[in-house]
Amino acid sequence: MIKAIIFDLDGTLLNRERSVEIFIGQQYERFYTRMASVTKEKFVNRFIELDNRGYVWKDQVYKQLIDDFDIPSIPWEELLRDYLHHFKECCIPFPNLIETLKELQKSQFLMGMITNGKGNFQMDNMKALNIDPYMDSILISEWEGIKKPDPLIFRRAADRLQVFPEECVFIGDHPEKDVKAAQDAGMTAIWKKDAYWYEVKSDYSIEDLLEIHELVRHMNACER
Repeated sequence: MIKAIIFDLDGTLLNRERSVEIFIGQQYERFYTRMASVTKEKFVNRFIELDNRGYVWKDQVYKQLIDDFDIPSIPWEELLRDYLHHFKECCIPFPNLIETLKELQKSQFLMGMITNGKGNFQMDNMKALNIDPYMDSILISEWEGIKKPDPLIFRRAADRLQVFPEECVFIGDHPEKDVKAAQDAGMTAIWKKDAYWYEVKSDYSIEDLLEIHELVRHMNACER
């Protein structure tokens, strides 16, 4: 019997790709008078390339950007501070996010979050999406001292929700750090489809968050 729904954040609830596009365009506008001959298009495209879907931390990204475009007038630390301060203003949810969480809450499912990243930064993003009130437990890798795909962080999430791993479903977009890692921890894995990945071996898959409630109800009905 499924009692708890645990989510990944970036690429699952947060449309990070769209959020980054909005943020980096706005960041360029804030700094363009000091960008020398760098065009907005080049700055945005190179950031997205170096960012590698969020898997490269931004200190490295900004150091490389400044080196690539020879922008000595802007310290990389200043760009990083701007990122930490302003990214939350650009957070875009996937469709039907709040409707889905309300529906799951109404059905009395426990809900949790496991996300890699910096603690305060990720919490700011969750608050920007207005999803933190729905979460019974939130685990962020910096604060936990452990990160996905280590199965321990998944088992820890189950412990905090006071359920067994086999009573949890985990929903994420990454085939290794989300899907396989959750399965290795004993959870049922639901893949939030992402065109970047192919042939993901998940237990179930969804395209829209609204599918979750009916899917979990079906899973529980089949166990009766």
